[in-house]
Amino acid sequence: MARRGLKTDPLPSIGTLSPPGRGLGEGVPSAERSSKRVPVTQPSPRGAEGNRSGLKSGTDRAPHLYSGPLYAGLTIGILGGSFNPAHAGHRHISLFALKALGLDRVWWMVSPQNPLKSAAGMASLPERLAEARAVAAHPGIEVTAIETALGTRFTADTLAKLQRRFPKTRFVWLMGADNLRQIPRWKHWTRIFDSVAVAVFARPTYSLGALSGQAAQRFTRRRVSVSGVKGLARRRRPAWAFLRNPLHPASATAIRQARAAGS
Repeated sequence: MARRGLKTDPLPSIGTLSPPGRGLGEGVPSAERSSKRVPVTQPSPRGAEGNRSGLKSGTDRAPHLYSGPLYAGLTIGILGGSFNPAHAGHRHISLFALKALGLDRVWWMVSPQNPLKSAAGMASLPERLAEARAVAAHPGIEVTAIETALGTRFTADTLAKLQRRFPKTRFVWLMGADNLRQIPRWKHWTRIFDSVAVAVFARPTYSLGALSGQAAQRFTRRRVSVSGVKGLARRRRPAWAFLRNPLHPASATAIRQARAAGS
């Protein structure tokens, strides 16, 4: 996932990312571009369960630069990263986050190119988006490459622009314990904690080191107990929580190696 201070790969929303199924250069439907307010019945938080928000399911639409009105009043978890490739572990964490944090949606923000990762071996953005949509397969998960349209490379910058585009939406940054450990390498990493709530998920072999690392120690007094995580997005920032979710063995690195070996 990674968004890593350095902008985890651009938040996946495709900038003007059109609803899934449209090409990256097709933009958003003219009806959405021309209307300043999109009529929608706002739900109580739980759009993923009953889809009462008026939003189509994650497989039918993706957040883009002009969809702010559709997400007004909702709480969105952002899982940023290269998704090279997306796998069952991403889905596992997302479904856990929807329930544990009381989110209305989780956005998989597919990064055009993570500044901390080599472009070598990186599948194209359209390929990664298509595979992510196939893996997500859930109405509560929306895949986007919106960073492309935002024109940002670093997570802190992406979040700042998203908050201007979606002023009535509450965001929670979702990341694994591996990223908590290395987030001090991200550009303006403390701004991430200052701007949005952060939820960190346990990952095999990383959790202990992450909780003793620089980021966890710096914000130790702002850590929210597990009993308060459903209200995490409404907490005064900085506010973060460590969730001891059931672990999942899937690894993008292992999947790429297996594919390269032809297995």
